[in-house]
Amino acid sequence: MSGSMIKTYTLALISIFLAASLMIFPQQALEGSIRGLNIWWEVVFPSLLPFFIVSELLIGFGVVTFLGVLLEPLMRPLFRVPGVGGFVWAMGLASGNPAGAKITARLRQQKKLSRIEAERLVSFTSSANPLFIFGAIAVGFFHNAALGIVLALAHYLGNIFVGLIMRFYGRKEEASSPPHKPKASGLVSALNVLHEERIKDGRPIGKLLGDAVQSSVRTLLMIGGFIILFSVLNKIFSLVGIVAIIGSFFSIILAFFHLPSDLSPSLVSGIFEMTLGAQIASETTSVGLLEQVIVASFILAFSGFSIQAQVASILAETDIRFKPFLISRFIHGFFAAFLVFLFWKPFYLNQQTSGEQWQAIPVFLREQSSTWVQSTWSIISDYGSLFTLIMLIIFIFITAKNALAHGK
Repeated sequence: MSGSMIKTYTLALISIFLAASLMIFPQQALEGSIRGLNIWWEVVFPSLLPFFIVSELLIGFGVVTFLGVLLEPLMRPLFRVPGVGGFVWAMGLASGNPAGAKITARLRQQKKLSRIEAERLVSFTSSANPLFIFGAIAVGFFHNAALGIVLALAHYLGNIFVGLIMRFYGRKEEASSPPHKPKASGLVSALNVLHEERIKDGRPIGKLLGDAVQSSVRTLLMIGGFIILFSVLNKIFSLVGIVAIIGSFFSIILAFFHLPSDLSPSLVSGIFEMTLGAQIASETTSVGLLEQVIVASFILAFSGFSIQAQVASILAETDIRFKPFLISRFIHGFFAAFLVFLFWKPFYLNQQTSGEQWQAIPVFLREQSSTWVQSTWSIISDYGSLFTLIMLIIFIFITAKNALAHGK
């Protein structure tokens, strides 16, 4: 039997199993679906859409290329990617997953990145945004804003280390076709390129804005589908005992790293969906806080199969391979977990036991001044669903208008 036939039969059996599980556990599947929908409707859509639209506008107006010329002397020696990678990294950090992958794919489609450069770039521009780390994880789950600085430092420094490692990826393949490097740098050259890119795009502002909204909403609809799907899968796998089987395997891995096996359920859930995994880790009170945060940090960096499936779907529109991204998530996970262990004493324990708490940390990150985090997260939670509804109506209007225009 050929490998192709084995793959076909395996996929068919998995599909039949999932369909049967949905029929056997309809109520639980509905609960998982509603949970995923609420996450997308109230938080993911309103928090990501503005960044997606703005990134599309910045690309169309030539600002990304402008920044690329300025950042070329920094990004090329460090990460072996063009200067536009600095913009992707900043937007990925500010807006969270999977913004880095979306913008990277967009730049690859415009031939601003080679395939190897795009694969390097997407590997270290996938991260959770600061609001999610401080608001949802530190304050929402652990009820301790002081943990936010440890998680954020481990998360973002870990990603930088991934970028430094991935700079060595694909050197042999790149040697056969060296990447294009800009002939000039500096502010004057960057301004000239900015104007040339805007003229080259040629779309009026109204058209560019409409395209940005349509492209962003389509991507977010796809993301919403994956969030709901993996929320349901996580629920079903728990019911049929798959989570328990995988958990026994993860218990061995946790024991190897001298971590308690009580954290295996959170790790299994986090492998599929990081929000649920981090929440379960925070609720595992039978273990120490350090162990909880280490596992939560790994889950945040690994991102879960839900986000990875979103990234795979986005990258499938280009020739960017998914395998380097998947490997980088494991590397990032181990770096993030190890850095939490290193930072725990200087950035958490020492600050907690000192008389003047968090004097080395900016005031807006102190636990007693975490009101801004809670208020911002509260605004997204309270008005996110209304924003989502309004933008979906606008998307439907623009799509219908374009359809009627093409039909004439």
